[in-house]
Amino acid sequence: MATAIELKNVVKRFGEFNAVDDVSFSVEEGTICGFLGPNGAGKTTSIRMILDILRPTSGSISILGEKNASLVRDRIGYLPEEKGLYKKMTAAGIIAYFATLKGMPKKEARSIARELLQKYGLGPFMDHKCEALSKGMGQKVQVLASIAHSPDLVILDEPFSGLDPVNQEVMEEVIRDLKSQGKTVLFSTHVMSHAERICEDIVVIAAGKLAFNGTVQQAKAILPRRVRVGGESIEKVIPSLDGIVSCTPVQDGREGVLELIVEETTDSRNLLKSFFDAGVALDIFEVVKPDLHEIFVHLVGEDAREAAHR
Repeated sequence: MATAIELKNVVKRFGEFNAVDDVSFSVEEGTICGFLGPNGAGKTTSIRMILDILRPTSGSISILGEKNASLVRDRIGYLPEEKGLYKKMTAAGIIAYFATLKGMPKKEARSIARELLQKYGLGPFMDHKCEALSKGMGQKVQVLASIAHSPDLVILDEPFSGLDPVNQEVMEEVIRDLKSQGKTVLFSTHVMSHAERICEDIVVIAAGKLAFNGTVQQAKAILPRRVRVGGESIEKVIPSLDGIVSCTPVQDGREGVLELIVEETTDSRNLLKSFFDAGVALDIFEVVKPDLHEIFVHLVGEDAREAAHR
């Protein structure tokens, strides 16, 4: 599979401050990649370097096979972090306008603008001026303006910010639709639920450094396997069971419930059988599957806390 974006040892300094520090990762064509990190991690700076808005202090970046985004700018769609619209233009008009800036004929641009607005729930507002739209509507219009010219690569900087739950679902639908059309999508966010639902791959940065680059499933394998158990006389038999690394009380307020760290090769079904063979009547037996939020906190929690106190 070809590579849509590749960063090699990229550094960006502002004075003595390293906003991005020796970051390397790649995004394959036709995939959805979440670019994750806490506030101030370096996500927006990285995106601006990918788009050649900022130049890296050192390192190299390639995009759609070129060394400079300006050479392929008509094949790129971009939603910036700072969002805004021309207030006196209509929703359909502004989408069509941006499409023509990317080389699309005016008639086709107007048709595509109306088609997109209708498809994603803004049909009744297509002729409304942007100043009359809600914040969420305006943001959806700007997203549609970034994809109306059918770019091969779409880069969205915090596309879910400020959207209500319904419009967040619409945004996820937009991203999935782009994937179904063979497009590549890179979007930044610090809300893990969106990335977990729609991403195949994720890149995590914290304090300007790469913390993880891989698939969502690979990320979930970072934390050890856990099982939560509850019942009488559990603690007495645990030392005699195979495959248990550690045992601690859970932190969710449930009394008598223990969380077991188990070896990677331990089969949960065999563990359950071992408890019954030992004569323990279990009230609770839960195999804990980590979500991406938990993985994220594990990867960047300390760096994020340090950054918050700088």
